[in-house]
Amino acid sequence: MAVTDEVVQLVRASRDRTVELTDQQVVAITRGWVDAWDELTPKFADALTVLLATDADTIPASVIAKDRRLAQALAAARSRLDELAALTKVTITNDLGTAVLDAVDAHLASLQAQLPPEAPGVTLGTLNDDTLDAIVARSTQQIASTTAALAPAAEAAMRAELIRGITVGDNPNTVARRIMTRTEGAFNGGLARAARIARTEMLDAGRAASRASAQVNRDLITARIWIASLDSRTCGSCLAQHGTEWPVDQFGPEDHQQGRCTFVDKTKTWAELGFTGIEDDEPDRPAERDDWWNSLTEETQDRALGKTRADLLRNGDVTWADLSTRHESPDWRPSYSLTPVKDLLPQ
Repeated sequence: MAVTDEVVQLVRASRDRTVELTDQQVVAITRGWVDAWDELTPKFADALTVLLATDADTIPASVIAKDRRLAQALAAARSRLDELAALTKVTITNDLGTAVLDAVDAHLASLQAQLPPEAPGVTLGTLNDDTLDAIVARSTQQIASTTAALAPAAEAAMRAELIRGITVGDNPNTVARRIMTRTEGAFNGGLARAARIARTEMLDAGRAASRASAQVNRDLITARIWIASLDSRTCGSCLAQHGTEWPVDQFGPEDHQQGRCTFVDKTKTWAELGFTGIEDDEPDRPAERDDWWNSLTEETQDRALGKTRADLLRNGDVTWADLSTRHESPDWRPSYSLTPVKDLLPQ
């Protein structure tokens, strides 16, 4: 049968449920971050008030680095950041099993929807508990690794904002507020990373489960179809991948962090499965993308790709396939993103 819009919706609905879970996680994590900063604010404010009570026009970075009150405030921040990292890990991992099971159920439902009603001789393979537990364990390990880096990175960013030369000027209170704003931004950089971890790792756990389900049904599947969301929020790389076909063993789709794309597995035709006299009407997903793209204004296209890339595509100097490039990351999995403009221009 074909990968119809109804089949796509079965998989997307599972993804949407996972996103809803991560939204709830992000709310809980954010609450912890806000409460922690409210607790830390007086410590940094008091330290800066004393530090800036000087007749000097500038305070060298070396003096700031040795300030006892700031050191104590940073130590308190590191302690709270360690707690927040642990909170992030627990909050995300608590829902991993739910996301994995949902992804498997949606994958089987998407395959079943492509088969003839009550198809004799066609049995879908299911994952055993050990396989599901292994997927959850691997995802938990990955989350533990990434959340462990939250506290050191946020502390280093806060230290960089605090421990540098200060021009006191005529209004120490203004200077203190400016430093506090920068320091809060550095502290909340950890929150932004925690939210990315939640949204990305939960989706990737579901993708791992979907791939495992595809592997046990590989005799039934011909390809994995990359499906992007055709809307103004979708990046150009994901648009370029829309409708591309991938092997059954492929993990993914390997889109960027917090990506919204999905793989939908296409079964063999009914004729290949032994049910003759029935035609399959497979949607042309790349053509679907092109029709949608051509309906946009040039201004909207420019926002999606950047004007140079959009001009190159409109002029026929590049194809969609040229616009998506795979990147390796030592800190994360491989992912596809927009090809740099310099790589698209004639050398």
